[in-house]
Formats: sequence, C-alpha cells, structure tokens
Amino acid sequence: MLCSLVSGHWSLVIPEALLEPLQHAFMLRAFLVGSLVAAVCAVLSCFLVLRGWSLMGDAISHAVLPGIVLAYITGLPLGVGAFASGLLCSTATGWIKRHTRVKEDAVLGVVFTGLFALGLVLHVRTESDLHLDHILFGSLLGIEPGQARETIVLSLLVLGVVLLLRRTLLLVAFDPAQARALGFPLRAFDTLLLALLALAVVSALQAVGIILVIAMLVTPGATAFLLTRRFDRMLAVAVAVAVGSTLLGAYVSFFAAAHTAACIVLAQALAFVVALLFAPGKGLLRRTAPSPRTA
Repeated sequence: MLCSLVSGHWSLVIPEALLEPLQHAFMLRAFLVGSLVAAVCAVLSCFLVLRGWSLMGDAISHAVLPGIVLAYITGLPLGVGAFASGLLCSTATGWIKRHTRVKEDAVLGVVFTGLFALGLVLHVRTESDLHLDHILFGSLLGIEPGQARETIVLSLLVLGVVLLLRRTLLLVAFDPAQARALGFPLRAFDTLLLALLALAVVSALQAVGIILVIAMLVTPGATAFLLTRRFDRMLAVAVAVAVGSTLLGAYVSFFAAAHTAACIVLAQALAFVVALLFAPGKGLLRRTAPSPRTA
C-alpha cells in the first residue's frame, strides 16, 4: 500500500527502479530495525565519546562472543549469554582498574581480547549452526520478524531509560563532586550505563553484528561532537547522522550487492569526514580559510 502510494506520487520524478527497495518487506523491515538500533547506539555514543569510554563500547561488543557460544551450548537464549558476557567484561575491567596500577585502556585491551579469543576457541570447538560471519557482521537484510520484534523491544527499553536519566547521567559524568553532594550513587550510575551499553549491543547483535555495533557506538557521537557544544543538540545530531547513514547504507547495498553493514559504516565515516572538514568554526577547512578583511 505504502509502496504503491510512493510509486504513484513520485513516478514522474524518480525512476521506478530507484523505488524498488520500498517494494520489498525485508527492506522495509531492515530500514525500521536498522534505524532504531542506530538511534539507540547514537544516544549512547554521545555519553561514551564525552566520557572517553569509546573503547568500552568496542570491548563489550567483542566480549559478548563467549557468552553467545556458552548460551548456545547450555540451551539458553543467546541474548542472555551475550548480556552476561558483556557485563562481565565491564565489571572485570572496573575491578582490575581499582585494584591495580594498570590504566583503564590497557585493562580493556587485555580483558576484551582475552574474552574474544575465548569465544573464538569455543566457537571452533562447538558443533553448531552459528555462523561467525553473522555474529561479526550481522544480517540486517535477512533479519526475521521474530528477531526484529526482540530487537525493537530491547532498543526501546534502552532508549527510554537513557533519555529518562540523561541529565543525571550527564551530571555524574561531568561533575561527580556535585552529583555525590546531591546523594547520587556514582558507581551505581556507572554500572547502569555499562549495563545499558551491554543491552544495546545485545539488541543490535542479530541485526548488525559486532563490527557495525562498534562503529555505531563511536562515530555518530564523534561526528556530533564536532558540530555542536550543547548536549541535547549533540544527541539530536548524533541520532540524525546514525539514522541517515543507516538508511543510505542499506539503500546503496541493495543496488551495489555489497554487505549492508560495511555500507552503513562507510556512510557514517563519510559523515564524520565531512564534519571534520566543514564543521562551523571548527572544521579543518574552515580554520585554514583566510578570514575576510575588515574595512
């Protein structure tokens, strides 16, 4: 119905071949699920970029692999195993950082590479129908309706909690002394943010895979950071960049017969490069351009 109306209205303007993706249910489902996942990851990416936790998103994304394999072996839902493994990564990182002199980035590197390697060993040693390519790169165009519903529910849950608590999370991140004086439990809010991050990774895993989740958790926030200094505006810009890149990447992949996740990541990277060069007042080309002479 929607496709007919769109085709009828734009048939004199847009060649019919360019509207072909809108005629397939799997493409419409990919647009919906991909956009929602992108919006959730973009909102979280703003917190990660501002707090310097971008590597944490990378770590948790890789660390979910052993949990997925162990959940398959024990017959548990894969999402449960992935969430537990991601939470273990963040908890172990915090414990080691507090009890040793090793810096957080080094601890993250040790923990997530160790867990990822464990996941690879378990995957190879386990006879299953789990394809590593699907875990790493996802299958956005091939996501089933049941998987789509699960992703949508988890994504809306994470998005709702983050937006509801965004001002408190921001206060804890940038003024911990004031947050402590107001009675906020700082460690509990840090744990909550990491738990939401792990849940976001789980919600996106079946649709876009580990590799794309990493890009979605870093690039939109970094791009928005170049374009604005107000946090609420940063959230809006990050979501716009992430959703726009997802729609463009999925659309291009349909015609180019290229991997959807790779096309989406490239679109996000292109948006970052454009912001890096042309951001008002801060873009590299804007700063190097000669200023007009004053009379």
